[in-house]
Amino acid sequence: MNYLKRSVLALSLLAAGSVFAAEPVGVSIDTSKPGPVINKDIYGQFAEHLGSGIYGGLWVGPNSKIPNTKGWRNDVVGALKAMHVPLVRWPGGCFADEYHWKDGIGARDKRPVKVNTNWGGVEESNAVGTHEFFDLVEMLGADAYVNGNLGTGSVQEMSEWIEYLTSDSKSTLANLRRKNGRDKPFKVAYFAIGNEAWGCGGNMTPEHYASLYRNVETFLRAPAPYRPRMIASGGNDNDTSWSDVLSKQLKRQTDGISFHYYTIPTGKWEVKGAATGFAEQEWISTLANTLRMDEHMKRNSAAMDQHDPEKKLGLFVDEWGTWYDVEKGTNAGFLFQQNTLRDALVAALNFNIFHAHADRVRMTNIAQMVNVLQAMIITDKDKMLLTPTYHAFEMYVPFQNATFLPLTLSNNRQYALDGASIPEISATAARASDGKVYLALVNTNPRQAADVAITVPGQTVKAVRGRVLTAAAMDAHNTFAAPQAVKPAPFSATAVDGKVSVQIPAKAVVVVAVE
Repeated sequence: MNYLKRSVLALSLLAAGSVFAAEPVGVSIDTSKPGPVINKDIYGQFAEHLGSGIYGGLWVGPNSKIPNTKGWRNDVVGALKAMHVPLVRWPGGCFADEYHWKDGIGARDKRPVKVNTNWGGVEESNAVGTHEFFDLVEMLGADAYVNGNLGTGSVQEMSEWIEYLTSDSKSTLANLRRKNGRDKPFKVAYFAIGNEAWGCGGNMTPEHYASLYRNVETFLRAPAPYRPRMIASGGNDNDTSWSDVLSKQLKRQTDGISFHYYTIPTGKWEVKGAATGFAEQEWISTLANTLRMDEHMKRNSAAMDQHDPEKKLGLFVDEWGTWYDVEKGTNAGFLFQQNTLRDALVAALNFNIFHAHADRVRMTNIAQMVNVLQAMIITDKDKMLLTPTYHAFEMYVPFQNATFLPLTLSNNRQYALDGASIPEISATAARASDGKVYLALVNTNPRQAADVAITVPGQTVKAVRGRVLTAAAMDAHNTFAAPQAVKPAPFSATAVDGKVSVQIPAKAVVVVAVE
């Protein structure tokens, strides 16, 4: 074989990944320097009165033939419980600033029917209100995050809602709650004053919002055992002015500031990109855009550090996730999109980012829980399926309330395409409440597996055991005909000569316990 032929063969084998294997990516976990606790609420959910996110998706009513408890679907509630949902945000979103809580109490057949002007112009029956929502979170064993109406409501209306929710007195409002079936006060973990005040919540400036917030918060009085942590409506995308102004003006009156960021493949709201059938260019652009969350966290945290260096205030990313063009043939106002393996990687990459900022980021809420945007679950009448994003959340359960552990990535390559470039491997580690060290790895490269060598200085790693989520196609997704096309599979490796090396498949999420 002449030199030219040998060279061509060698290059061909190299392209195929058969020879000249690159050095493995090194992951070194430092257990000697534990960081902050990764608040369980980082894995929070969001259920807005939007499309079939609640009606049909979660709520079918107590008289439905679909098996339910107090009107909530048993299959969906069971799946969410298995995912260990820690927190649910309700009733919005943009819907919150047109929601009047008294419309959602009392006999359901006597509640007023309104128009949901934000989402599709459909009728809102108000069948799901305060009591129904708390039935749901209590069934889930989750905390409640209630979003108050600053946009079209009043100080009095929000003050009375807090009294209705939390008062243990014999006041008229507390007795009305008892008349409606609830003796003891509700436990409200968080209460937000408005939503997206910069946009659908009122098109305000941060200075104007801060003045309104101080006014409203003054009158949101609750007994100490039942007082919720107050959240101020913050900024979005590249705008850090809200975090700056609010952390300066409200730091004695709030527990945290919200932030919103959605991942769009094209970066353009007018034509966002398709949920399925996309080319690799939109795979990498989606992941590159979602990784911008890290810079958003850094910049907002820096703005808050100027006024709150002790980090008493939380940065609450209470809306995040992918946003694609809606599926053809569906109501554009219902925001229904298919959910693929790409979404699972988006979720995992964001988890890793949130963990790295756990000293400031203490709660996030993906948009949304069922049938809307980056949903955990999709339903169709009596049918239900779990999405790849659901599986990512469920795989990361050990990280809830775990202690962050710093790690070092060495020899990490770049996955590049058409001028875009992102790190091939993303990783995070923590010591969970069971005492075990858990490691999560994401391979962003859709075409090539990655070899990873795992070490924990100061101790011998014997094995890693856990699960992997991947599929053959970038847009692989579950359907009612094939509801388990994308699901986790066992993943493990044992030490050889005192080292543990694993191969992370292309386009994969891996979560393992390090033994």
